[in-house]
Amino acid sequence: MKLDEEFLHDRDHSFLTDDEENQAALACSDDEHDGDDDGRRGGENSDSSSPLSRDRSDNNLSDVSNPPWPQSYRQSMDLLTGMTPPSVSFMPQSSSRRLASSFQKKQQSSFCDSLSSSSSKPLLSQPVPDKEETILPVNPQSQLKLSVTDLPLPESNLCSFSQSVLNGTNVLCGLGLITMPYAIKESGWLGLPILLFFGVITCYTGVLMKRCLESSPGIQTYPDIGQAAFGITGRFIISILLYVELYAACVEYIIMMSDNLSGLFPNVSLSIASGISLDSPQIFAILTTLLVLPTVWLKDLSLLSYLSVGGVLASILLGICLFWVGAVDGIGFHATGRVFDLSNLPVTIGIFGFGYSGHSVFPNIYSSMKDPSRFPLVLVICFSFCTVLYIAVAVCGYTMFGEAVESQFTLNMPKHFFPSKVAVWTAVITPMTKYALTITPIVMSLEELIPTAKMRSRGVSILFRTMLVTSTLVVALSVPFFAIVAALIGSFLAMLVALIFPCLCYLSILKGKLSNTQIGLCIFIIVFGVVSGCCGTYSAISRLANQMTD
Repeated sequence: MKLDEEFLHDRDHSFLTDDEENQAALACSDDEHDGDDDGRRGGENSDSSSPLSRDRSDNNLSDVSNPPWPQSYRQSMDLLTGMTPPSVSFMPQSSSRRLASSFQKKQQSSFCDSLSSSSSKPLLSQPVPDKEETILPVNPQSQLKLSVTDLPLPESNLCSFSQSVLNGTNVLCGLGLITMPYAIKESGWLGLPILLFFGVITCYTGVLMKRCLESSPGIQTYPDIGQAAFGITGRFIISILLYVELYAACVEYIIMMSDNLSGLFPNVSLSIASGISLDSPQIFAILTTLLVLPTVWLKDLSLLSYLSVGGVLASILLGICLFWVGAVDGIGFHATGRVFDLSNLPVTIGIFGFGYSGHSVFPNIYSSMKDPSRFPLVLVICFSFCTVLYIAVAVCGYTMFGEAVESQFTLNMPKHFFPSKVAVWTAVITPMTKYALTITPIVMSLEELIPTAKMRSRGVSILFRTMLVTSTLVVALSVPFFAIVAALIGSFLAMLVALIFPCLCYLSILKGKLSNTQIGLCIFIIVFGVVSGCCGTYSAISRLANQMTD
């Protein structure tokens, strides 16, 4: 597109403020002994992630060495994309950079080494403050000030096209897959074209985010986009929404693990003194939480990040097991079911939104690509694959189990079949590898708010993480309804994160540069997201209240 080509060259041109130059020079001083020239070049050439504004006096933000909260977003969310340790050849070398608080010094040193060894780009001895950095005007309240830890990855650590596709698919194809047959049962067969429509518009909003990222150097994450569009307030609102969405996903992980384990061992129960008794789902919810808790204490999550890449294979395996039970083990496929059920459609739309909400990490994937211009193609491939898999699983599950299909199709699969056992254990193990990666961004962002260094000790960190994990267990025990919680997340959070805010930010950042067609399409998506979100949220809350009173 013309718009893509117009802004592509801007991504590599920006200049550091004085404080950031000093910070970069200090980070490189231990490793650079070739003269002042090299040190200056290292500080200046790191500008590809510099702030949106060059003039500190024009902004009311804090010092550049202290960028707005959350500072740890990119490092922590990169883990969630599935980037693996350096020893893994098919994924980028990034594990040592993920936790900014633990690896900041090492990251700065390696970054400066890469700068000093680079000779492919022309280097300037002095910054040029009058140089035009962006084509688009950006909200003056939104100027980003990024520390050296937010500078882009060296070229050798960037992702190839295939790695980006794998990372994007790994993010998208997750919890939503297992509840797709239930979603079609709620809406009827006409829910399938709605599912396809959701795939198209969420893919489009991902492309809009790419254009926002290209509009100005220094925009690298979703909170950055929010700040570029609506200032610090926009950054805070979007960050909070993203973290709440991650927290809700952790709750769903616990519900998913406990439901599937209780399906394998339904007769497990425990009676405690004072008349307290725990049934099978409650026991397994507690046990699985105890199992994932030590992984949250880990300082280095690179191994879990590597294992989480298997989420794509796990999703494919679940689909194969479902089809095998229907086609080979004798369950069969039956052309039954309702054509359309309008009353339950809001719940279905919420589940669809839940299944397509990967937008929190799309900017991270874009920023880590060797060739960011191919990001739209990455999105098309990821969304196409996930949509085909969603439709296949939805059709198989609904034709196999009909109106009896449960919130997770693994609960319907006869447990005496070997593929059923494989599917159930896959549904248990996969969340175990992803739980710590999902909750870590929340932990790191909250730890940033701890006022003094003395309170950031290892013991305090472990206690804090334990309390946060325990809170997800309490919520999971309070609302153990997988599909309804998924519909609530999709209706309230996903509509905002995947539909409404990408369009609002796009309209704000590129104001005056859009055609009437582009503006009209964004307004349509916003209205659709608001209506769907309101109806779906009301329907999910009503159903949740009914379930809890039964």
